[in-house]
Amino acid sequence: MAKKPAKSDRQAVIDQIRKKQKGGDRRRGFMIVGVCAAIAILIVAAAAFKPIKDWYDQRKFEGVALEKIGAPASACQKITTKKADGNQDHVPTGTPVDYTTAPPAFGAHWNEAGVAPAAFARKLYTDDRPALESLVHNLEHGYTILWYDETAAADDATMREIKAIAGKFEGTDNLRFKFIAAPWTSDDENGKKFPSGEHIAFTHWSAGGAGETDTSKQVGVFQYCSEPSGAALKAFMLKYPYLDSPEPNAL
Repeated sequence: MAKKPAKSDRQAVIDQIRKKQKGGDRRRGFMIVGVCAAIAILIVAAAAFKPIKDWYDQRKFEGVALEKIGAPASACQKITTKKADGNQDHVPTGTPVDYTTAPPAFGAHWNEAGVAPAAFARKLYTDDRPALESLVHNLEHGYTILWYDETAAADDATMREIKAIAGKFEGTDNLRFKFIAAPWTSDDENGKKFPSGEHIAFTHWSAGGAGETDTSKQVGVFQYCSEPSGAALKAFMLKYPYLDSPEPNAL
């Protein structure tokens, strides 16, 4: 008959088992903490990656003149104009306006401090774009707007060029730099689209010449492009500067 283990021996076995369990629990705890830490690092890294990549991508445009960014001017159609209306036609903020062109270059618009017109300092909008009715007020004050459609918005290389173009107008209070780049979305279309194959548009509200006060001479100015073109934009803004607008001296 086998000899029964002494009580102290049994206790030693139990203590050893408990010690192993505690060691296993400790290792599992360390593993869980390690995995959580790794996940946290990945989340932080992912959040930081895009701003860092954007900064890195934009470095190549430092010192590059506006007209050297993007496609040559030949990527754009000829400039066209359309008789304008809506000067000083202020409708209550929140009231939708059905603009007749895609995108708008003139028309009735909102007029509320902090809402319309959009701030001079902001040169590029993406998903947080102001309402069309706000941006049309900017046009009345002499801005040129570069509109980009959803195809352009979905292309990283195109957006890098648009950001680089917008960046050439930042950091100054010079009114000659009245410029905004903003998206034109399917929600804006309402049956009106850019011409086929064109994904960029410049618009300006012309008074018919700098200092012109006869409202019958006002026109909306349009130029459509297949790609962003700093060269075409520069020529457009030289031909239609902020002074050639219904209210050039207002921000």
